[in-house]
Amino acid sequence: MSADLSVEIIFAGRLLLGGAFVFAGIRNILNAALLTQLMSARGVPQARTMLWLGIVLQIAAGALLIAGIWTAPAALGLILFLLVGTPMFHNFWDHQGQERAAKINGVVGNIALIGGFLVVIASAS
Repeated sequence: MSADLSVEIIFAGRLLLGGAFVFAGIRNILNAALLTQLMSARGVPQARTMLWLGIVLQIAAGALLIAGIWTAPAALGLILFLLVGTPMFHNFWDHQGQERAAKINGVVGNIALIGGFLVVIASAS
């Protein structure tokens, strides 16, 4: 594979990974009231503040990843975000049937994202 193609593929990967989190952060702004209620119900202290810290992390780290700036710290921040958020929002053990399957799929997807971020960290220069 040519060096130019590798650079373009790495950028495309960062764009997709980072872009997903920028999009999710913007979507979370639009759903802030509902998400704050869900977090409060799950026992998160200062749920509104924690939600907004998470949103800022999603958008800022996603944008850094897209831009290729501080990619390893951005990827690490998003890994930590996923490690905290996954059990909070994908609590499959509290659900049954289709809803349980959807939550399990969310967990599996987040594990795959963590794998992608580990690759970003390993390839950061």
